[in-house]
Amino acid sequence: MADYEKELSLLKENLEKAKSLKYKAEARLEQLNKQQEEIVKELQELGVNPEDLDKEIDKLNDEINSLFEEANKLLPKDILEKKWFYEYWWFNSFRK
Repeated sequence: MADYEKELSLLKENLEKAKSLKYKAEARLEQLNKQQEEIVKELQELGVNPEDLDKEIDKLNDEINSLFEEANKLLPKDILEKKWFYEYWWFNSFRK
């Protein structure tokens, strides 16, 4: 008989643990749903449809890459290369 009582007690304890986990999971789900709503609202304020988010990210990545390419083209490479040469020469002239 004592084994049944022990087993019943263990079942009750596990049931309480399961209930506690269920409540925690429900609270977390509610928190995540609210967070999702806030993100969707922010996206809409930015004029981005949540369904088009991947396209928007690709568009922004392309724009960033384009701006980097443009910035690199505008750099005076000949001056930068000469500066490196003079710095190298100057540094090495004092090593001797």
